[in-house]
Amino acid sequence: MTRREVLRSAAALAPAALGVQPAARPNILFILCDDMGWGDPSCYGNPRMKTPNIDRLAAGGTLFTQFYVNGSVCSPTRSAFMTSLFPARNKMHGHIATEEMNLKRAMPNFLDPKVPTVAAALKAAGYRTGHFGKWHLGHGPGAPMPEVYGFTHHMSVTSNETRFQEMAQGFRARSSAWIVDNALEFIRSGSRTQPFYAQLWMLLPHAPLAPTEEQLAPFKGQQPGPHVPWPGAPQVYNASLRDLDTQIGRLLDELDKAGLTENTLIVFSSDNGPEDIHIANASHAAFGTPGPFRGRKRSLYEGGVRVPGIFRWPGRIPAGRVETEAVVSAVDFYPTMARLAGAAAPPEQVDGEDVSDVLFGASRTRKKALHWEWRFNVAGYAVNRSPILSVRDGEWKLLMNPDLSRVELYNIPKDPGEMNNLAEEQPALVKRLSAKALAWQKGLPPGPLDAEAGRNGWNWPKAGSPAAR
Repeated sequence: MTRREVLRSAAALAPAALGVQPAARPNILFILCDDMGWGDPSCYGNPRMKTPNIDRLAAGGTLFTQFYVNGSVCSPTRSAFMTSLFPARNKMHGHIATEEMNLKRAMPNFLDPKVPTVAAALKAAGYRTGHFGKWHLGHGPGAPMPEVYGFTHHMSVTSNETRFQEMAQGFRARSSAWIVDNALEFIRSGSRTQPFYAQLWMLLPHAPLAPTEEQLAPFKGQQPGPHVPWPGAPQVYNASLRDLDTQIGRLLDELDKAGLTENTLIVFSSDNGPEDIHIANASHAAFGTPGPFRGRKRSLYEGGVRVPGIFRWPGRIPAGRVETEAVVSAVDFYPTMARLAGAAAPPEQVDGEDVSDVLFGASRTRKKALHWEWRFNVAGYAVNRSPILSVRDGEWKLLMNPDLSRVELYNIPKDPGEMNNLAEEQPALVKRLSAKALAWQKGLPPGPLDAEAGRNGWNWPKAGSPAAR
């Protein structure tokens, strides 16, 4: 099918889909992986890994090559999906940790329950709502349970649910099956006349990875060598990713058997780019790939914030479409899902936009700019250590430190690897985008910056130093 035919088909579908009637409202499943890189699934071009069930989602729906999350680590991104606000506006600068660390970084111990969420909006519109898997929007003393944010059912970890021993030996390797089991039980227990919204927030492929012998077996050929008694990073990572993909396949099969596939919208993504090998708990397994992009987890370069984004709704979202032009982001999730579900729209001041027209086939320029801030050190090699601020506006992406010690400008469609800094050639554009980034930062809640934030220097050898002798 040509692009013109796709758009004509989408135009025919869109009026019925956008004017959603209660009986036609979709069930919604939101699968969010943890630390999966843009280049991990085979449908995104990975030549060393097969993910047939993620590929199955892509074949039945639309794969976006320019899908962005709004944080380069977990809690900020989850906050953005839930609230349609850039994470820093909710003081979500990094992952929620101990009370002491949160205080040091001017962060809350949990997401403010007064902030409107997509789950609460869908619940108010008559949806059964469930959260299964990783939460990481608050745990420890005083942190609310998921029901405070709009969930009628939940089985979560990295939360205040004490029923589960998240770090029990072997749990992480089995966690994908556990999450799918609980989601299926939730789906089966409901009335077929009431739509459901379920979040399956996976623990994998976040480190530490310790796949079972059964999961490792298909990848024995990736063992480092006959005299090495332990598996290599490709074997560990691919075994974990394969099980994640297998469990997604089991979920899809059950939807087929239950006759729910045709009226179920599935959203598939990841919370940030792949983990870096310099992080201790990933030093044996950090084989995830950002694809052709610069940067990994924590970085504001593309590899840290550009992730898989797949949407499938049979008969509504074009199947087999690869959308390369439209820029879609996590903050768009709430307004878009609310529109499709016939729920109340989020408050006007949110940062996302309704992209339901894009899901149904339109390919247009984004209306709102995307902003990021990372206040801390970026782990790993110097080439991945981004500046503190970033803004994507149209084709252009500016990264900068607020003191202008680093200013980088890239035309992303032409230079997705962010290798050709055009800042000196485009002074007027730099001036406009830097003013926009600084004005955005000025409106954020105040907080400290790490001493190493925005730095990418190297300890160069000097005459007389030990390195030069």
